[in-house]
Amino acid sequence: MPALRRATGRVVIVGSVAGRSAFPFLGAYAMSKFALEAMADSLRVELAPWGMHVALIEPATIATPMWTKPQRPVEDLPPEAIERYGQRLQQFARLAAERSGGHAVPTEAVAKAIEHALTAAKPRTRYLIGPDAWRRAAVQWLPDRVRDRVLTRFLFGS
Repeated sequence: MPALRRATGRVVIVGSVAGRSAFPFLGAYAMSKFALEAMADSLRVELAPWGMHVALIEPATIATPMWTKPQRPVEDLPPEAIERYGQRLQQFARLAAERSGGHAVPTEAVAKAIEHALTAAKPRTRYLIGPDAWRRAAVQWLPDRVRDRVLTRFLFGS
């Protein structure tokens, strides 16, 4: 931090829109991204007196192996977990695979946002990357129970 302060450097944190909008079955992932949101918000105010800018990059579905690598098969779960969650886990996995196919944004979009955050005269504090990031951020403005119904309908069709 002393070197950054001397150089009036910038901090760019790469998080995820999951730091604003947690999906079911991805709670642990979302928790880590919510933590990055808190860190960025805190640092932005802490470092402002030294002219240091903090930006948060918030991509959604990006064309990375995260969406195509094999996941643990539902059949490997304990019987009770399969009974309780099996159908919804399969629906969620199917939707994630479909979304990553034609809807994933190229990694270059993230790189471009990072470059802008590092070099712009007036960088933004947050960079939502991809159309699904903007949709997910907008859904967060809904009242919780309405949001939950919208997500349930979108993710599970019920």
